Amino acid sequence: MKMQMGFICLVCFMMINIGVTRATICYKSGNFTTNSTYEKNRNMILSSVASNVTLRDGFFYTATIGQEPDKVYALALCRGDSLLEECADCVSSSAKDIMRQCLNQKEAVAWGGTPQCIVRYSNRSIFGIMEPDPIAGGCEGNNINTTDTAQFNETWVSLMEGLVINASTGSNHPRRKFATGDENFSYFMKIYALLQCTPDISPSDCEDCLRQSIYYREDHDQGQTGCLIMRPSCIYMWGLGPFYRDSLDASSPSLPPSPPKIIPEKKRGFTSRIVIIIVPSVVVIFLALVAFICVLLQRRKTKQAIGSEEEAEGSCEIDNVDPLQFDFSTIKAATNDFSIDSKLGQGGFGVVYKGRLLDGQDVAVKRLSRNSGQGELELKNEVLLVAKLLHKNLVRLLGFCMKGNERLLIYELMPNSSLDNFIFDPIKRSSLDWETRYKIIGGITRGLLYLFEDSRLRVIHRDLKVSNILLDANMIPKIADFGMARLFEMDQTQANTSRIVGTFGYMAPEYIKHGHFSTKSDVFSFGVLVLEIISGQQNSCFPNEEEPQDLLTYAWRNWTRGTALNMIDSSLRGCSSGEMIRCIHIGLLCVQEKVANRPTMSSVVLMLTSHSQSLPIPSKPAFFMQSSSDLDYSESSMLDYSENDALFSLNGASITELDPR
Repeated sequence: MKMQMGFICLVCFMMINIGVTRATICYKSGNFTTNSTYEKNRNMILSSVASNVTLRDGFFYTATIGQEPDKVYALALCRGDSLLEECADCVSSSAKDIMRQCLNQKEAVAWGGTPQCIVRYSNRSIFGIMEPDPIAGGCEGNNINTTDTAQFNETWVSLMEGLVINASTGSNHPRRKFATGDENFSYFMKIYALLQCTPDISPSDCEDCLRQSIYYREDHDQGQTGCLIMRPSCIYMWGLGPFYRDSLDASSPSLPPSPPKIIPEKKRGFTSRIVIIIVPSVVVIFLALVAFICVLLQRRKTKQAIGSEEEAEGSCEIDNVDPLQFDFSTIKAATNDFSIDSKLGQGGFGVVYKGRLLDGQDVAVKRLSRNSGQGELELKNEVLLVAKLLHKNLVRLLGFCMKGNERLLIYELMPNSSLDNFIFDPIKRSSLDWETRYKIIGGITRGLLYLFEDSRLRVIHRDLKVSNILLDANMIPKIADFGMARLFEMDQTQANTSRIVGTFGYMAPEYIKHGHFSTKSDVFSFGVLVLEIISGQQNSCFPNEEEPQDLLTYAWRNWTRGTALNMIDSSLRGCSSGEMIRCIHIGLLCVQEKVANRPTMSSVVLMLTSHSQSLPIPSKPAFFMQSSSDLDYSESSMLDYSENDALFSLNGASITELDPR
């Protein structure tokens, strides 16, 4: 769409080392009426985007909700060097800005700051379409302090040309279309730049979007010391001081320090020439000393790699599992040279293919993304962990392969793929009767109990979710994807990390806020998973006729009001409600905010197998979305459910119909 709205809005502002800007633009392409279905869909989808923008997806998320003509399309993108919490905060605040400022417009875009993010919604499809307008941002007002403007411009153009290609082709970060870099202009001046596009647009469209921002500077702002131009499809920033993180693991605690002050040309004389002679010598000596210290520290880190947070703690070296190593040519032949026809799906770190070995055994081959340091860590983690774990409810690792940039993991094939392909599909989930779902819940429980208590290793999964539950030919569940797992000593109960990994909606509050993780943080994820299995709905956005809410909020409201049957998937009606209500009860116990209030996995096993055992009353779950209507229902008035309670007779008038998504 080229200028479909008929206007461009440029928000100008003064910056210091690329400062912060926020802007919201409500398009004039159509309006909706208050309290309409479109408004409810818009508010619902915007309320859920922050919890769905994850590191594993490159901080990019797209979603739709509703049916035409009330269908809403939305996307969110965070700057590629964002921290996980920063990204969620930026997207959340930008979504709120849109709902507050765009009261009845059918299309809008908002940009947030520190670091930047983009949030958009529309009544038309906006995915895969490059849209350069409207724009927000501006340039820093001070003139560049140099006498050689031509040389500066040549250096500037050289840096931008290289970064445009890197960002548009995704050569450095394929899932992000993101590039950063710097170029020395002199001993005292360095140019820094950051370019990023939404990953859904083509390389040529990305290049076009970024070049329009670059040309804007060349046409209007030569002589300035920095610019930030934000468009619906791309972000462009440059300045004379560092403003981005060098590492893209989203773990850097703070932005880089300010650059050294620039010495004006007019003050350079005899003293300046002495400085120019001495400074390089001092710098060389200093760098040599720093390099020596780095070598010593690196050696120490290498010795401690087994216990390092970034590696698989407590594990042996990967060479010790050589008997599990496959020849690359064997796997290449098994997958028909990784053909599209063999592709089973796309994961967070690569593509999964179906293959058949020479002995006729069917396997699943995970081909990790090339040039991905995080993918290499995942391979080591999974080989070192899963090879030691043997349980019928854990996916079995058959081996691995490493050749050049190729890194492969070979698993037993799960014919029925992952659980999310069933319970979130309006057609397939009807094939999951309650007996099957109950067995799946039980199998996941036993797999977690093995990880926590029964294996010779204590493993915290850290990314337990429905897409990581695989189903074999007999619908037996198997926990998969141990790339984010951590090992505990058998007497260890908790650990901390500054590197938050996982999926929003499943992560426990203490993990998101403080980096604390334990078996109880996996119990929280299990509770969310149980509620999803029963309801057939995703946790991030649950249908409600009055206001947006997530699954935990919906479950708690129905539990306190005595309408827990509203939670149950409509395809399960007519089944025994007693076990379902008990499982909802167990799910709510697992997602309580206080760690101490959540049950252990051994207690959960007992709750599921012994129906005579009474269950404690759950408290309000974490991340509960309070509303005025909740004031009429307090925890003290919460009903004590019974499997034989007449309240739960299947009365169609008391059950809310749930539209499948």
